[in-house]
Amino acid sequence: MSIAGVATLGATALVFSLVPADTEKAVTVAADPVSWTQVVESVHTKTVQDSLSQQHLAVEKAAKDAAKAKAEAAAKAAAKEKAAKAAKAAAKVKKEREAKAAASRAAARKPVFANNLDGWIKEALFIMKKEGIPGTYSGIHRNIMRESSGNPRAINNWDINAQNGIPSKGLLQVIYPTFAAYHVKGTKFDQYDPVANIVAACNYAADRYGSMDNVNSAY
Repeated sequence: MSIAGVATLGATALVFSLVPADTEKAVTVAADPVSWTQVVESVHTKTVQDSLSQQHLAVEKAAKDAAKAKAEAAAKAAAKEKAAKAAKAAAKVKKEREAKAAASRAAARKPVFANNLDGWIKEALFIMKKEGIPGTYSGIHRNIMRESSGNPRAINNWDINAQNGIPSKGLLQVIYPTFAAYHVKGTKFDQYDPVANIVAACNYAADRYGSMDNVNSAY
């Protein structure tokens, strides 16, 4: 019985000692797959996170690049518009300066004439030269002195023209129909205006007599 008991006890002890060992091994063997799975899952998770992070950075970079390109395009467009406006303004200023310069040159070319008989004849001759109307200072002056004695407000109220209602007026005693027909553009449309009167009369005399210089009596 003692042997059997020892044997029984030994068997029991053996079984007891083996059970923990098997159990520990089983736990160890069972634990290994779980640890590997966690590692794999951890690596996969990190890979996905890295990929998402890279995609997020790529999207941010693309958005920044797009915003930068848009800003640069807007800046270029604004600069182009500004340059166009500046060029337009410069062209306008240039045109205005050229117009003023032309006006100044034109004014400089026209001399200032005295407001008297001498000045009126000289101004009339200046206009006549541009219009191609013949006549000289002496010829004009001679006829003025005979017709009106140099009075630009002179009027004839007694001859046939006056009786017909169209009296002769001005320095060279021109009737209205003649003045209207031979008036030169650029002079006043007024029979009493000395320069307009001289130019119209000389224009008529040139057409009928060749020149006011050829007139020596009533014409």
